[in-house]
Amino acid sequence: MQINAYDILEKVRAEKPLVHHLTNWVTIYDCANVVKVLGASPVMAHAPEEVAEMSGIASALVLNIGTLTTDLVESMKIAARSAKRKGIPVVLDVCGAGATKFRDDKSFELLNETRIDVIKGNASEVARIAGEDVRTKGVDGGAVGRDLAEVAVELAKGRVCTVVITGKDDIVTDGGATYIVTNGHNMMGGIVGTGCMAASVIGTFCAVESDLARAAASGLCCFGIAAELAAEDCPGPGAFKEKLFDCAYSLNREQIESMQRIVSARTEAP
Repeated sequence: MQINAYDILEKVRAEKPLVHHLTNWVTIYDCANVVKVLGASPVMAHAPEEVAEMSGIASALVLNIGTLTTDLVESMKIAARSAKRKGIPVVLDVCGAGATKFRDDKSFELLNETRIDVIKGNASEVARIAGEDVRTKGVDGGAVGRDLAEVAVELAKGRVCTVVITGKDDIVTDGGATYIVTNGHNMMGGIVGTGCMAASVIGTFCAVESDLARAAASGLCCFGIAAELAAEDCPGPGAFKEKLFDCAYSLNREQIESMQRIVSARTEAP
């Protein structure tokens, strides 16, 4: 099925959904900003005393274990259970999975004890969650010795969710439909936070589109196009980051429809 990413961005701008985050302290400001410039409303509430209530008024929940603690994960569980009761999508960024046993254990706790609708990470993070014997270098991806699309499809079917592997080419699958998004620019890897921002973008688009694979692919496409535009005549990563927000804010139909690169792939897990 053909995707028009601009149509979903237009819904974000019209509906202005509230996107609740329990996220990485390193990148929390950037995650809030990218949600805001796309036209939605971010809220970064972590306290266990209020997370259930906040998720109860939100349209999507984004969890990111980048700076995890045991207490934070317990808050995430409370928020995720509230999100399930309301029926809103929950995105889990398994940031750093495969780097330490603690991160792996807490990722699986969240996956096994709550309902996660979208699992997002880089190649080694997602592969580790899929049961592969891989290592993540801090929060940077490590080598994976299997076809990534197959890993993603397998995990999506096993967990009955949508899986997103971000990288040079982004892979999005719900176990049935699989999309490859090739928008983006290598300067995205030169600043801290683009991976975390990608999870927030996914949550924002999932807040207004029930087909979560289409929503995730559309969000990543728009984010990647903004990066391509920001990188034009850009002297370095500092200027790029500033321009990235400006370009995301001003995305229009002509830009997206002329630059969109989303391919529907036929991929079956063995």
